[in-house]
Amino acid sequence: MGYMETPTQTPASRSPAPQRPVRSPRHSAIVPIREIGARYREQIARHLIDLDERDRYLRFGYAANDRQIRQYVDRLDFGRDQVFGIFNRRLELIAMAHLAYPVDMAAAGFAEFGVSVSRHARGRGYGARLFERAAMHAVNDGVKTLYIHALSENIAMLRIARQAGAVIERSGSESEAHLTLPEASFSSRVGELLADQM
Repeated sequence: MGYMETPTQTPASRSPAPQRPVRSPRHSAIVPIREIGARYREQIARHLIDLDERDRYLRFGYAANDRQIRQYVDRLDFGRDQVFGIFNRRLELIAMAHLAYPVDMAAAGFAEFGVSVSRHARGRGYGARLFERAAMHAVNDGVKTLYIHALSENIAMLRIARQAGAVIERSGSESEAHLTLPEASFSSRVGELLADQM
């Protein structure tokens, strides 16, 4: 599910990976994904607090307690970052993605991606859909490289990154995936506009 932290090696110091197109996951059902803002903080907190200890460990890189999750949610900067959510029919948040623009990375065209999916909603491709939606937004926002920090045992997150064409580097218990994004185009902007309208 991926977690976000400042990498120990700055992205600019790495050799650039060859540019690959963002591959779309193949799913037939339409899944409405909403860009959500500050008024959803409580729902975001509820969604993350409902994760069990194992899922919190995979999402944050450590077994975050309720207080640490609240602090994470309180620090979300909706004016700078983007948060996307999937809701069920009862309007409960069951999956969310955080596209973060860390201050020390944003100027160089980098962003970070993290995602979480409620246990009862897994196996439906929601993580991949959220990744695709966040990548589309990042492309249109001029992001050159999308980074994902995940524990090496987080097979689901690494699979999503690999299927999108990301390069994965392992370092002990942690892995880092980076995906070189294409430049924005008319079709990518129209695609995001249609996604927003949906």
